[in-house]
Amino acid sequence: MEYTIAKLAKMAGISTRTLRYYDEIGLLKPARIHTSNYRMYGTREVDRLQQILFYKAMGMELDAIHAILTDPAFDGAEALKAHHKNLLEKRVQIDRLIETVERTLDHVEGRKHMSDQEKFKGFKAQLIEDNEKAFGKEVRKRYGDAIVDAANEKVRGLSKEAYLEAEQLAELILEKLKAAFETGDSKGSQALEVAELHKKWLSYYWPEYSAEAHAGVVRMYVEDPRFTAYYDKETPGMAVFLRDAVLNYLEEQA
Repeated sequence: MEYTIAKLAKMAGISTRTLRYYDEIGLLKPARIHTSNYRMYGTREVDRLQQILFYKAMGMELDAIHAILTDPAFDGAEALKAHHKNLLEKRVQIDRLIETVERTLDHVEGRKHMSDQEKFKGFKAQLIEDNEKAFGKEVRKRYGDAIVDAANEKVRGLSKEAYLEAEQLAELILEKLKAAFETGDSKGSQALEVAELHKKWLSYYWPEYSAEAHAGVVRMYVEDPRFTAYYDKETPGMAVFLRDAVLNYLEEQA
């Protein structure tokens, strides 16, 4: 079956202008141009548009989507499986947050008591899932499933006070890291203070603190570009500085 640009736009819930733009940038070309100069789209184009909209819903930029769909190794069936897995994960996250909101409403409106621990349950679960999705494979490969599972359990068991303290401490570390970085001295007092704060922060999440684990974590900040990007997003070089500061701190403590 074929669709005009207007019919496809209506069916997909997007504008004809969007489809024209996709045509212009080579992301979605029509199957053919009608004699009356109408763009006509077939089943293949419908399937491609579905993939584009799936990736857009995941927050991808159009150039990244274009690179994926034009890759010779692209497999439509595997992509759908990946979309399905991603949507299921999002549903679990959303359901958990909805449950937290509903319990909070019950508490606020006097129907049920909600403990402080329950108020943060959904957020802690979200944190664990986000970290697993972003870094789980690398961290599990480096430290093993037992360590990571124990760390996740420690996060689940954090009290409201501890959870908030850890969040505030993370912000303080970034603030002081910027100031220490400006000194250029990873062995200076400011750098060592950052390392001490980082040790305290890690202790909220790591099952049992050790110098070896601490060193391994900060080395990973430099070795893995995803971690590096977090610290270097405003000031390039801060991930390396933090690693050096912690290693210098651990050497002093030895």
